[in-house]
This record gives sequence, C-alpha cells and structure tokens, in this order.
Amino acid sequence: MAANGTFDKSKLPSRHTSVGPRSAPHRSYYYAMGMTEEEIYQPFVGVVTTWNEAAPCNISLMRQAKAAKIGVKESGGTPREFTTITVTDGIAMGHEGMKSSLISREVIADSVELTVRGHCYDALVGIAGCDKALPGLMMAMARLNVPSVFMYGGSILPGKYKGKDVTVLDVFEAVGAYSGGKIKEEELHEIECVACPSAGSCGGQFTANTMACVSEAIGLAIPGSAGAPAPYESRDEYAKASGEAVMQLIKNNLRPRDIITKKALENAARIVAASGGSTNAGLHLPAIASECGIAFDLNDVTEIFKSTPYIADLKPGGRYVAKDMFEVGGVPVLMKALLDGGFLHGDCMTVTGKTIAENLADITLPQNQDVIRTTADPLSKTGGVVGLRGNLAPQGAIVKVAGLEKLTFQGPARVFEREEDAYSAVQNRDYKEGDVLIIRNEGPRGGPGMREMLATTAALYGQGMGDKVALITDGRFSGATRGFCIGHVGPEAAVGGPIGLLQDGDMISIDATTGSLSVDLSEEEMAQRRAAWSPKETDFQSGALWRYAQTVGDAVDGALTHPGAKKEKRCYADI
Repeated sequence: MAANGTFDKSKLPSRHTSVGPRSAPHRSYYYAMGMTEEEIYQPFVGVVTTWNEAAPCNISLMRQAKAAKIGVKESGGTPREFTTITVTDGIAMGHEGMKSSLISREVIADSVELTVRGHCYDALVGIAGCDKALPGLMMAMARLNVPSVFMYGGSILPGKYKGKDVTVLDVFEAVGAYSGGKIKEEELHEIECVACPSAGSCGGQFTANTMACVSEAIGLAIPGSAGAPAPYESRDEYAKASGEAVMQLIKNNLRPRDIITKKALENAARIVAASGGSTNAGLHLPAIASECGIAFDLNDVTEIFKSTPYIADLKPGGRYVAKDMFEVGGVPVLMKALLDGGFLHGDCMTVTGKTIAENLADITLPQNQDVIRTTADPLSKTGGVVGLRGNLAPQGAIVKVAGLEKLTFQGPARVFEREEDAYSAVQNRDYKEGDVLIIRNEGPRGGPGMREMLATTAALYGQGMGDKVALITDGRFSGATRGFCIGHVGPEAAVGGPIGLLQDGDMISIDATTGSLSVDLSEEEMAQRRAAWSPKETDFQSGALWRYAQTVGDAVDGALTHPGAKKEKRCYADI
C-alpha cells in the first residue's frame, strides 16, 4: 500500500491496463462501463462464479457474487464479475454427457486463467457449486498465484420421504429398485419429486461437499464459509467477508502458493478421510498440488488416508447430510476434532492471515451430537477412503470404504468395454453374486474423460446387490457411490495397463485392509496378453474430447493437461 492508505498499483498486474498514457485506450473502455477514475485506479478484483441454469448447484451463485462485490468495493477495490462453465454431474450421469465432466475442470481453470491474464486482474474471489467447479477454481487461483479467496456456494437442503432425509443418491438407487421390481413407478416418481427441494449442491459428503471441506482445510476459504446451505442468507455475509478478505491479502501480498503447501495438502487429505469423502479428491488434490509445483500424487493422498480416523458420520456411508454438520458447527468443528487429536498441521497459513490453529482457537466440539466424533472415538481407525495397489493397479487405485462391513472380496472378472454395456447387464440382472464387474476404456484418455459410474453402482444397490458384487474401473465413481467400487485404476486400459488385459473368469482379489488389488495371473501370462493387445480407437476424433485425450496425463497425477508450476518460468502474478 502507498503511505496515504491507498493501494499502490505500480507492482500490480492491472497497471498494464489502467496506469499512464499508454493505458488511455484501455481506460476508455472502463469509462464506457460507467467506471469512475477512482475505481480505475483501485486494484481490479475478478469475482468469478459458475452461475448458470444447468442445475440447482449454481443458481444461487449470482446473489452471492453480488455480496462479494460489495465486500471488495467497501474495502477499496474494484470488482469485475465474470462467469465460467460447469458440467453438472447429476444431469450428465449415466450417458455420454459424463465424458464432459472431468474435462470441464480443466476448461474452468483455463477459462479463469485466460480471463484474468487478458484483463490483468490483481486478485480473485471464486464462488463455485458443482463438483468440478470447486477444484477448477482452486487450480486457477494456484496457477495465477494472485491473492485469492475461494467460497463454496452451499449445499442443497435435504429432501424428505416417508419421514427420512433423502438426496439425489436415493433417486439413483430408486431407479435400480424399480428395475429390480422392488418399487412401482409411482413411488419412483414420488421420490424424484422431493429429493432436491432447493438450490445448492448435492447434500451428502459427495464430491462438492468434500472439496468444500478441502477449501477450508487447505486455507483458501474463510472458516465456516463452506457450511451454510445455499438458500441461507448467511451465505451472503460470508461472500461479503470473502471480498473484504481478498483486499487484505492484496495489502499483505499473501498469495495462494504461500498458503497451499505440502502440509496444507496433507491437511486437506486428512479432512477427506475423516469425513468419508469422495474418491475424486484423489484426482483433485494432486491437480491443485501440481499448480503449485508440489509433488503430491494419488498414492501420497491415500498414504495420509491410512492413518486418519473416520469421524464424521456423513452420507453416503453414514447417516447425516451437510446441513446436519453445519448445525453442529460445520467444517471448523471437524477440523478442531482433528487438530485436537494431533492430525492437522496447525501452523499452516490461511486467507484470514492467521494459521489454522489460530482460526480454531475458540472452537469446541459440541456435546450431545453424534455427527462428528472425537478422534479417540472414531467410526473407524482408518479413513473412509483407501488406496489400493498391486499387479492389477501398479500406479494405484482408490475405494471408499466408509459404511462397508466387509473389506475383502474375491471373485471372477466379468469384463465390459464401456459403462453402457455394464449398466445394461445390471438392468437386465445379467450378472451373478460374487462377480467382479470390470469396466475399462473409461480412463482419462480411453473414455475420453474418465466418466463416473453412479448410475451403475446405484442400480446395483437398488437391486439389493451393492455388497454382493465388486466393481473395478479405470474411470471414476461419484462421491455418492457406495459399495466395493474401485476407481482410478492405473495405468488405464487405453495405454495397455493390466486392466486392459483382463478376460472373463480371471480371479480378482481385493483387500482394503492391506491395500491390495491383484489378479491371479503369472507375469508370463500377462506378458503374452500384452503382446497381443492393441489400443481401441474411440468415437471421439475431433472437438474438445479429442483434444483432451491428446494432452491428458495419468490419473495417479491428477489427470492433468499441462506440466504445472514445476515447468513454469514466470507466474502471472509477477507480470
């Protein structure tokens, strides 16, 4: 800041478009939008949301953006609002639209980067709803490395059916129950009409709420901002506070890479495991790490999971939804339970300008509630998500075990070359109890796009077979998936990974207690099959899906499409 209390733009990116005679043409555009000279000479803060009318996850974000802009403006900044895309998994699920989902994470990060670079914004406030939007915005913040504050747009309120809380997962599982003859079409219709009663992202500890917890644990969000459901007006106060906070970050020159350290990433992995969170965190944490130039892959994430107690009793493995956790104190209470148990690095810096420990100093674990337990009395001693490795997954794989009673499984492989074929077999009950369903050629390259398989897994549960078969894929599973469902198997089939060599009847062994995933085949047999293997050509030979397949890397590293900060010569914030 300058001595008179105003902001000194001489080292901020916006000086290139707002200061000096050379910027006169640029300033003429600002005057055209009604900006005053005072506003032009203040820092420019991009306020980005994923607002759209695609799904309830995003429809409340415009309101929250306006509140964030007030916070920026009242703190001496000039907010410039823009939006980017989302692909909503609940609607994309179960058909080819899901191929667009993970790819949208990269498009979100890239589009925010290009908007900020092109217009020389000095800082960011980002507000996101759908699953891939949360990591996409956090990746962009780390990539650009301008002072940034992230905020979750809030979860949906739970629906009610026959006196019980329901979520969109119950609708997916009801489809399976209907196909299995367990319920009538009229009941299915009743469930679909009540499951999603408001704006907001899916209410269980699925991917959006998992990454919302991550945003606080990693230090990019104001404490408590992830908790309130989307319809609550208290979200607007958090949005305004986020706008105020980003201006303080500019003053202090505190940037995302000062906050997102290796220890902060470990904190983020802890909260995923402790909450029985989404396996998709195994993709998104390595991707965020890469934007900071930090080596932190899927196996690093799952190693943290091994030693983290599972203490938040949240759906899909548990009983409660995000609103319930909010009502007992939200993410800060979960973090305090972990900190008190010695499972968090309390010295990590956050966007408040204080450390994790300082932020949590006055937080206590409420009594007379069982949503969040202490680490001394966990639901299980190890995290709700587990990593697996073995001759079927040399690079690793991941499975959510929260809520599972049996942690081992052995059975013959039933191989499908794409999700549609597996889903059809499930719908037709064309499988046997004890089978290990293999869905391959659904990885980042082979899909392309690494689809989630919630429609298939939910149908199995709806038929009452969720714990009687296992499912393995080089694709992904929704955060709402439950059961013995193993994803992110690498190397993927498209590059000749072992999953691409399997045949019907091969005996598969899974042990989530030891972290192993193997097939009963000799190295000689695997070598013979590999010699006869050839890659399958996808139907997507042009457009965004083709381009993604040409550049995307392995799931173990986060399915990235660029080298990350390790190859960076100069970050945007220093232009």
